[in-house]
Amino acid sequence: MVPILSLWLPIVVSAVFVFVVSSIIHMVFKYHSNDFRKLPDEKAFVDAMAKLDIAPGEYMYPFAGSMEAMKSPEFRERSKKGPWAFLKIQPGRTPSMNAELVQWFIYSLVIGVFSAYVAGRALEVGSHYLAVFRFAGVTAFACYAIAGWQESIWYKRPWSVTLKNTFDGLLYALVTAGTFGWLWPR
Repeated sequence: MVPILSLWLPIVVSAVFVFVVSSIIHMVFKYHSNDFRKLPDEKAFVDAMAKLDIAPGEYMYPFAGSMEAMKSPEFRERSKKGPWAFLKIQPGRTPSMNAELVQWFIYSLVIGVFSAYVAGRALEVGSHYLAVFRFAGVTAFACYAIAGWQESIWYKRPWSVTLKNTFDGLLYALVTAGTFGWLWPR
């Protein structure tokens, strides 16, 4: 068993490497540029939304509120007629990704902690590179990739986007696993 505090270096370095790889993915390769689509009449949509003064949050239409309400003829008719929508409302702000980038780095640190915990409980100091790679890698993959599949299952995110995110998660897991294997205590 390897104490988690002795794995602080691979935790931090893997988070830095994942941050760099994710930046390259989004700024150089740009295969995520079509993950979202533009509304046909964005101005009309925004004007209509502004009139409704909807508080920031997540919304669903049609919304039943309970299993009982889902059985009502009114709800069934609205559902059948369509459209269905999952809507996320955020307050207006000056475009900036600073807060999201800080959160992404912290998220990568947390995944590094989980990878360290699992590998540290399973392995000893001086373990073989590939053993460390496997334990850290599968943990990181589960965190970065598999956790996102529920967005397509429950919230109808296009599976094409989820598959791209899964590929990204595989890359992040490989980087994390390689970093842990490289910096594992000897």
